[in-house]
Amino acid sequence: MKPLAVIVPAFNEAASIGGTLDALAAQTDTDFTLVVVDNASTDDTAGVVRGYAAPFPVEVITEPERGAGTAADTGFRHAIEQGAVLLARTDADCRPAPDWVATARRYLTSGTELACGRSVPRRDEQPTFAERHVFPAVVRLAALYGRYRSAHRAAGFRTPYVLVHGHNLALTADLYRSCGGTAREPLEAGSEDVTLLNRARRHTDRIVRAEDLVVESSLRRLRAWGARRTLLWYWDRRWLPPTSSQVHVR
Repeated sequence: MKPLAVIVPAFNEAASIGGTLDALAAQTDTDFTLVVVDNASTDDTAGVVRGYAAPFPVEVITEPERGAGTAADTGFRHAIEQGAVLLARTDADCRPAPDWVATARRYLTSGTELACGRSVPRRDEQPTFAERHVFPAVVRLAALYGRYRSAHRAAGFRTPYVLVHGHNLALTADLYRSCGGTAREPLEAGSEDVTLLNRARRHTDRIVRAEDLVVESSLRRLRAWGARRTLLWYWDRRWLPPTSSQVHVR
């Protein structure tokens, strides 16, 4: 079986990452290595991970430069150096579905080079009707708009734009290396998941929107910022929080 690594960037997630670890431990496929990237945390995120009794190998590495993309890139490249051929990423406040790893492996071993999964609200956060249905529908409409933006239809792209979430994607190590990987940039500078997608689209047409690759994501950003500001944030950072600490709600 091809070696698979799960990458989890984490910044001050001591209170939340235990749920992520539980969700990964409950996978139907636990034949993977977990790489948690401690992204300059000031709490005991690393200690919580190291103390967890996981049914798979766990590595904790450090990336001192803050940024989800920077931390993810460090984790991906570390995993590749350690021999991973298949890669999947989620975040430290997310809960992957029990078949998440198995589904990612199935896509990546059947010809897909990048699978962009589906995000749903975390059930334990008791989402409202609007959070469960209305906001995701608006996000999907925004992604449809993104499909027709001139910047996403430039010459050189080998496949159409699809909705992508940084906390739920899987790709091959070969594609990661060839396309240049995730952007190492501050969180407020841009959407590292869209950058990765567009880099990959210049190298392959084997990119799919994988509706059965499911992760439950936290509502904390939406609840902290509100729907309008959150949507503007995702729309090319047209709204930015006033302080750096507020930027790193992730």
